[in-house]
Amino acid sequence: MSFVALRKYAFIFSAVMIIAGMISMGINGLNYGIDFTGGTLLHLDIRQEFTLEEARDVLAPLGLEAATLQKVGAEGLAEGEKQELLIQTQQLTPAEQDEIFTAFQERYELTAADLLRVENVAAIVGGELQRQALIALLLAGLGMIAYITIRFEFRFAISAIAALIHDLLVMLAFFSIFQIEVNGPFIAAVLTVLGYSINDTIVIYDRVRENLKTRRKEALADVVDNSIRQSLIRTLNTSITTIIVITTILVFGGITLYPFMLALLVGVFFGTYSSIFIASPLWLAWRERDTRKQLRAKSA
Repeated sequence: MSFVALRKYAFIFSAVMIIAGMISMGINGLNYGIDFTGGTLLHLDIRQEFTLEEARDVLAPLGLEAATLQKVGAEGLAEGEKQELLIQTQQLTPAEQDEIFTAFQERYELTAADLLRVENVAAIVGGELQRQALIALLLAGLGMIAYITIRFEFRFAISAIAALIHDLLVMLAFFSIFQIEVNGPFIAAVLTVLGYSINDTIVIYDRVRENLKTRRKEALADVVDNSIRQSLIRTLNTSITTIIVITTILVFGGITLYPFMLALLVGVFFGTYSSIFIASPLWLAWRERDTRKQLRAKSA
């Protein structure tokens, strides 16, 4: 199979996904979680042993089973013993807050004193997370362009960054179309996926560079095709192993980890796809265009 021969179809497929995502974001936007929109935090003293699954069962009839739950230690307890519960969810009215506490009162026989605090989380936290994430992406992108340009060439660097932008846009498209919650861990997943994807791309670039030196008589498209093929087993073995682990955690890790692991799963899959079908073929298209320009200049 020729990977280079499929590049037009890959470019069209990626363009369709990204355009669909942009349309979805324009109509539906992203389903921002509490980290971005603000919300309510309730701190309860359960006063007895409990599990997060039990607490989530209490919240399920109220439509809040997707709330973020965390156990915290109470003062005076033995090390490792947890009896307090933090609940973070979307903005709640006082009546809804009372409804939650009443549900826990009935389940665990709590008193009014066991509601330790109720706080509203400001949406500015989400704005700060977005700003820091954008700064991190910008600095990482500039660093990668400099590194790849020095190690390879400028065309390699821009093609690699274009593939990373592709991965980011595809992840956003997926989360917008299916309205999956975007929260703080989603940012961590994006940064993780971009690091994974660029590593895959660099491995293929290394092979392309070596083959350009040793296979000077081959057509440029054949050099790129052979380079991808030579790296394919390593790329697929790494990706499949990673996807198996992520899928296992996605299935058994619970609802709290679900958005984070789903972002990783989508990102790793399309990061592998972009390393094979986007980054190197994009460099090839650019290199071939420059070669044609040089030939026309010489013949003029």
